[in-house]
Amino acid sequence: MRAAKRTKHQERHATLTTRPDGTLRLAVVADTHSAPHPALLELLRERRPDAILHAGDIGDLAVLDALSTVSPVLAVRGNIDVHARDLPDVLVLDVVRDAPSARLALRVLMTHIGVYGPKLRAEVARRAMAHEASLVVCGHSHVPFIGCERGLALFNPGSAGPRRFRLPIVFGIIDLSADGVHLRHVSCETGRDWTPTLDPAL
Repeated sequence: MRAAKRTKHQERHATLTTRPDGTLRLAVVADTHSAPHPALLELLRERRPDAILHAGDIGDLAVLDALSTVSPVLAVRGNIDVHARDLPDVLVLDVVRDAPSARLALRVLMTHIGVYGPKLRAEVARRAMAHEASLVVCGHSHVPFIGCERGLALFNPGSAGPRRFRLPIVFGIIDLSADGVHLRHVSCETGRDWTPTLDPAL
């Protein structure tokens, strides 16, 4: 992983290289609020990510130290992370193919607050398009979400921290392979892939 650089816009750029077979796995967590689910680290270890992204509202920065025992961590600052001055507000992540080609395989823009309801925020969309990113990763809402808007894929991993209302406690997986990019959620409570279900009480 190359050294990241800071810009005047509280923006950081980083690069990851795929495995020799062209694949890469990223685990994505958000909104841990100092109290990640007790099963989170073990579930991450089982999935063997090449790196872990934290989309903000980390809380105690010891959370990042714990995650780094699994894989290298790249994080952005959330709205509660006022003490985390060394973290960027925006991360632009390039995933490049392993040598010899070193071609760009995926560009991700990660920021904490990326949506307003189910809609991508206009300023986030503009920034992502200016960077020619194809995937926006965000947190904040605690609502796990996979969507597409304005030609951009959108991924909210949900919250891996304390439960809010009746929302699930989950994290995300981004798998890059020869046939594209695949997004999914994993339940911290069951250890299995998570998909939305209709709550009969709603």
